[in-house]
Amino acid sequence: MIKISPSILSADILELEEEIRSLDINGADYIHIDIMDGHYVPNITFGPNIVKSIRKITSKILDVHLMIQPVKHYIEEFIDAGSDIITFHPEADENVEEIIKIISDAKIKVGIAIHPKVNISDIDYLFNQVQQIIVMTVIPGFGGQKFMYDQVQKIKDLDEIRKNNNYNYEIAVDGGVNNENAKICKDNGADVLAVGSYLLSQNKNNYNKIINSLK
Repeated sequence: MIKISPSILSADILELEEEIRSLDINGADYIHIDIMDGHYVPNITFGPNIVKSIRKITSKILDVHLMIQPVKHYIEEFIDAGSDIITFHPEADENVEEIIKIISDAKIKVGIAIHPKVNISDIDYLFNQVQQIIVMTVIPGFGGQKFMYDQVQKIKDLDEIRKNNNYNYEIAVDGGVNNENAKICKDNGADVLAVGSYLLSQNKNNYNKIINSLK
């Protein structure tokens, strides 16, 4: 069954603890935390302090997506904060192999994210070193954007590459995911759906129903 990773980017920051507790008990598999620094993307969100605080209130897998530049300088902070998966954009730092090693040595899962403008062939040399690959189906930076259907081919291609090479990464999809495109993602090989505004704009009483319908 596909895993659901609600993105707290769409949450009300004043109700963050309540939101996370609601997601926790209503079937979320991961908690997706978007970290933006105003450099790699034109937005600023959370830092390692938020990850550390969330770690205290949930045992769910913390799926931390770094949209920052540079990356290496901050990796240790996100490791220490309690991340379970750390995903970064390879084009955001020249020390890609070193970053992967630092995360792996900390016994944390390594992920890389593919910007819509980045081709799979540009980063396929990393696939045997990672446990998650996020296909971005929006231009990263802001929640609430429309799903880019032209990125679905990347999901399909990653699934084929995985099968052909016996790689063990999960394929995650992040951006504009809703009930209409979730099945398309799943049918093309996705394992994890990062869901933001489609879920968190709803009444908390509906979280379980929506998460189950996405699954």
